Amino acid sequence: MMNKKIAILALLVAMVILLAQCSKNDKKVTEKYPAIKAAFGTRINPDDLANYANQTIPAYINKDNTNGNNITDAKATLGRVLFYDKQLSIDNTVSCASCHQQQFAFSDTALASRGVSGGLTGRHSMRLINGRFAGETKFFWDERAASLEQQSTQPIKDHAEMGFSGQGGRPDFTAMLNKLGTIGYYKELFQFVYGDVGITEARLQECLAQFIRSIQSFDTKYDAGRAQVTTENQDFPNFSAVENSGKTLFLNPPTFDATGNRTAGGLGCNRCHRAPEFDIHPNAGNNGVIGRINATGFDLTNTKAPTLRDLLNGNGQPHTAMMHMGNFTLLQDVLGHYNSIAAGPTNPNLDSRLKPNGYGQKLHLTPQEETAVIAFLRTLTGAQVYTDIRWSNPFQ
Repeated sequence: MMNKKIAILALLVAMVILLAQCSKNDKKVTEKYPAIKAAFGTRINPDDLANYANQTIPAYINKDNTNGNNITDAKATLGRVLFYDKQLSIDNTVSCASCHQQQFAFSDTALASRGVSGGLTGRHSMRLINGRFAGETKFFWDERAASLEQQSTQPIKDHAEMGFSGQGGRPDFTAMLNKLGTIGYYKELFQFVYGDVGITEARLQECLAQFIRSIQSFDTKYDAGRAQVTTENQDFPNFSAVENSGKTLFLNPPTFDATGNRTAGGLGCNRCHRAPEFDIHPNAGNNGVIGRINATGFDLTNTKAPTLRDLLNGNGQPHTAMMHMGNFTLLQDVLGHYNSIAAGPTNPNLDSRLKPNGYGQKLHLTPQEETAVIAFLRTLTGAQVYTDIRWSNPFQ
């Protein structure tokens, strides 16, 4: 009994010491970074940063578009603050995260995302999962940004999105930089990260890109299976027969007759959405979806797509509407689109892989094949990315 009392007393003493140490550390943070402490509490501690730089990446993942902007804990942390800060918009109502929400795989459920003063995005907000692990270095649906760095500040300058356009009497991007320079936590963060309080577009781009590239998902059923085999073409031991069948259909190319009808083989999805990253091929053309969201006429320039990882939620359903128009809400609709492609003069930018022998492909999917492919796509969804505080809103 005496030994038990002594053990309990020792535990209480240890707890008191630990609490005192925590209080001491908290006081140090408050003294060094009062504005950071006031804005973020314990969610951001410059002396104890979250791990962004050294996350585990599976050995079979080979694509990487970092291009020299290597992730650091400090710059990714600053990027996180910038990503969630509504003060980057002209009326303090919109942040990057307004259109790219963690719970929806960093996309938006709205067909077009709402910007400042009722403005709308021109296309559906793209998911940001595993943006780093792709062979395509260009960004936006129409690939108008040559890199993620260039892309990261364009929404801030967009008249309809975050509003610092310098048009119609609105302030320009320089005004936004000056605005950030008056905010206490940015003075402390930039001093901490860069050694001075200078706020420039290049620094914003560097940090935002690092944060976005840090958002990764490799805890899927697919990854658990891929780790047990030599190549993705082998059956995965943890897959059902239907899931392995869907994987085979996804990976294997089809055989077509002279007029574009599939006569054998798989569906050829992997020719554009390349495993194991499931990123879009850099040379992909338009996929046959050519309408506009906020205007009439055709939009033939859309050739970019996000990874297929985390396309679906934990219940196996799409997080949001799919494609740049958000016009498909069910996977069955997507497969129906690719099942029968129209190849005509209205879309000269249609990807050549979708028009074998000059004809729009006719896959002649069976109900069993459709079920199998959907079952496989459901194995590409993880769990951690939706709850990990590293990618969450530091202001909440």
